[in-house]
Amino acid sequence: MNKQKMAEILAKYTFNSFETFEYSPFGSGLIHGTYLIESGSSKYVLQEFNNTVFQFPERISHNQRLVKSQGNETFLPFQLPLPLVNSENNLITSVNGRLFRLFDFVNGQTIQEITDLNQAYIAAEAYGAFAEWGKNVETSQLQECIPDFHRLDLRFARLQEVANEKHLRSAEEREILDFYLGQKDLINAYKRNQSVLPLRLTHNDTKINNLIFSQDLSKVEALIDLDTLMSGYLMYDFGDLVRTVACSRAETSQKWEKIRLEITVFEQLLLGYWKGVKNLASKEETESLLLAGEVMTCIMGLRFFTDHLQGNVYYKVAYPEQNLHRAKNQMLLLKSLQEKKPELEQIWKSITLT
Repeated sequence: MNKQKMAEILAKYTFNSFETFEYSPFGSGLIHGTYLIESGSSKYVLQEFNNTVFQFPERISHNQRLVKSQGNETFLPFQLPLPLVNSENNLITSVNGRLFRLFDFVNGQTIQEITDLNQAYIAAEAYGAFAEWGKNVETSQLQECIPDFHRLDLRFARLQEVANEKHLRSAEEREILDFYLGQKDLINAYKRNQSVLPLRLTHNDTKINNLIFSQDLSKVEALIDLDTLMSGYLMYDFGDLVRTVACSRAETSQKWEKIRLEITVFEQLLLGYWKGVKNLASKEETESLLLAGEVMTCIMGLRFFTDHLQGNVYYKVAYPEQNLHRAKNQMLLLKSLQEKKPELEQIWKSITLT
């Protein structure tokens, strides 16, 4: 993008003249194109919105406006950087058929994985604080940005449907398919929870790199990537923390023998998240936290394997078997979660029932 086109976009925001500015590519996100804008002493982040991945931008804007209007951000211990409104009072700016958003810049750093246990605690504490803060948001007014995003039962049914249409080529594929089709007890447990859990404001993508930490990593400065703000269950957000932070290897790793749940990390995640939600969580929600890691790991394994069978139509892959390997990675993590369930239950009891 050249500077003339950038100036045309920035002209839609009248709170700053943007007569002089500098810009440069920013971040390593895979969905939206992002730029750092420097104008005088002010810094902003300009993002080109990817409406191929997020097909309902108006729903995202609706939810973000609702959260901003119903939640008092002064009660959050960190920033919640939502898009700035343009001269037409819109959160999304359209220029020549392309969509853009502008955000205040938050100073700090993001991390891809923890280097000590305290970072897991701090991250989970932040997501728990967000859940508590969002308790007054009318979830009935939130719209589905991605329909049925975390519906484990529907993801399971979809794999069954696709598997019936495909010829499996290898023993490895058959092993992975049999494992996921053997998760009916987990599916039924999820459905039982679904019938009793209240809907909350959830972030729905609680990876550690969706937090901006202070430069010394001692606290969270901002919770970002707010495109998936929707109504959901607390177990979605806690479960994705367990899946992404408490696994010994990243979801792309093929070091099969080294993929396992790190129990000490799980404990810190539960301690931090529970600190935020303990005055909010119902008995049923408290119990669901023990199942949360299994639910979210199974969801992602189902999605990866289904996409593999369909020819890699959703997730970007670096090589043809990558979604197969991602599904195997999640299978091994899920096995570890289920094998260590007795130990996790003792940790869960010591934290939530005392």
